[in-house]
Amino acid sequence: MTTIERQMLASPRNHRYVLTVTAIVLMLFIWSLNTVSFKDMNQNGFVIALNILKGLGSPDLELLFSLSKQGIIYLLIQTAAIAFLGTLVGAVLSVPLAFLAASNIVPKPVAWITRLLLIMIRTIPALVYGLMFIRVSGPGPFTGVLTIGLTSIGMLSKLYVDTIEELDKKVLESMTSLGCTTFEKIRFGILPQLFSLFLSVTIYRFDMNMREASILGLVGAGGIGAPLIFAMNSYRWNQVGSILIGLVVLILLIEWISNRLRSKLIHG
Repeated sequence: MTTIERQMLASPRNHRYVLTVTAIVLMLFIWSLNTVSFKDMNQNGFVIALNILKGLGSPDLELLFSLSKQGIIYLLIQTAAIAFLGTLVGAVLSVPLAFLAASNIVPKPVAWITRLLLIMIRTIPALVYGLMFIRVSGPGPFTGVLTIGLTSIGMLSKLYVDTIEELDKKVLESMTSLGCTTFEKIRFGILPQLFSLFLSVTIYRFDMNMREASILGLVGAGGIGAPLIFAMNSYRWNQVGSILIGLVVLILLIEWISNRLRSKLIHG
């Protein structure tokens, strides 16, 4: 018997663990099937789905290429601007919160309280924040920026914290032995190492925020979402098709650019 065969025979048997996990997953899958229901689907629903496909096949080209404020191009640029500015606001606010939540930078009670705050921020959906900010600042793009900025804080801070806590502690220890303050350690010892990783995460969040900004228009927070829902409610499927085509093209373009930038930042 070879050494490899002996090692294979001596390896721990985990059949019971695999069977237990498989049984739990199957039970959850069967339980989730209770939510699947086709009783509300009727002929009218299939007709609407067919009309949407027809709208995609014959979009309103005049609306798609119009340069007016009601045109698709203007609304897509507004949506991208909302996502960009909201991501920038969220990224700037996330940096100090991330350092306050990093247990290797600040005392653990401070880190625990900050993490609890970030969990609370992540818990509330973006649409709920949008409806709340509409009551404060009124409908419009500024509400979308505030909503995107706040929802970005939860995810960005968490990813920033994970990056900070994976740093080599020897750098911090050497700076502590030199008598550096916490601010000096962050400014001169940590931020130069984290800048490219932070920027990569921020670009990834911007890619996600493009979709968020499109949805926020449904509640009046600016962007392409409001014209989309209005066109669907009035059964103008050719306009729906032109809006969806423009949105898909913009998101694909931004995703391609963001992937290129993130690859450059990570691999050099």
